Amino acid sequence: MSYQRVLLKLSGEALMGNLGYGIDPKVVAEIAQEIANVVNSGVQTAIVVGGGNIFRGVKASAAGMDRATADYIGMIATVMNAMTLQDALEQMNVPTRVQTAIAMQEVAEPYIRRRAIRHLEKGRVVIFGAGSGNPFFTTDTTAALRAAEIDAEVIFKATKVDGVYDCDPQINPDAHLYQSLTYGHVLTHDLRVMDSTAIALCKENDIPIVVFNLAVRGNIVRAAKGESIGTTVGGFCEVN
Repeated sequence: MSYQRVLLKLSGEALMGNLGYGIDPKVVAEIAQEIANVVNSGVQTAIVVGGGNIFRGVKASAAGMDRATADYIGMIATVMNAMTLQDALEQMNVPTRVQTAIAMQEVAEPYIRRRAIRHLEKGRVVIFGAGSGNPFFTTDTTAALRAAEIDAEVIFKATKVDGVYDCDPQINPDAHLYQSLTYGHVLTHDLRVMDSTAIALCKENDIPIVVFNLAVRGNIVRAAKGESIGTTVGGFCEVN
């Protein structure tokens, strides 16, 4: 089963590859190629990207910066990543629009739900920048919110590991990889697939989350085709 409309959640860290900070153009190009393959297969694709490769609001707040100010700076970092990804996609002839929750009319469109849906219907990739436009909310929550608003069938959470484990696989080699989980199990056991607000939004709107390893080439395409990869979180999934 192939999906018709999906939302891909990318962390800012995914764009920096093995660098300690910033953006690795080669990695961005590789991610853009995978997204292009998905779009060319006819799947309407929206993206929410984080900004942790440039600035992390929570970390800055812990160091003494005002939390709201730190979060706004983090939102601006996500726009930088969104524009970078847009450029990489358009170099591959994939029409792309960046929409931001904070007005930046010289470089991006304002977020307008109906316009975003229209772009998707026309085969354009829509990248949502600046989070939700509000401090104290993560880009995971933004992904859940935007997915619900645009009627996405699923959220793809691209990570550095193969899916959701019962403990840290880098510490415990016997960690168990779940194939499927319920929203309730994720919340009860604090598995940190996404933050609790994001999980609650997905549960309320019945939006499944597929967690998979971004580093495995072709995984985004496999996920878009509905192949069984990583871990699926959903209301009717059995825990296994």
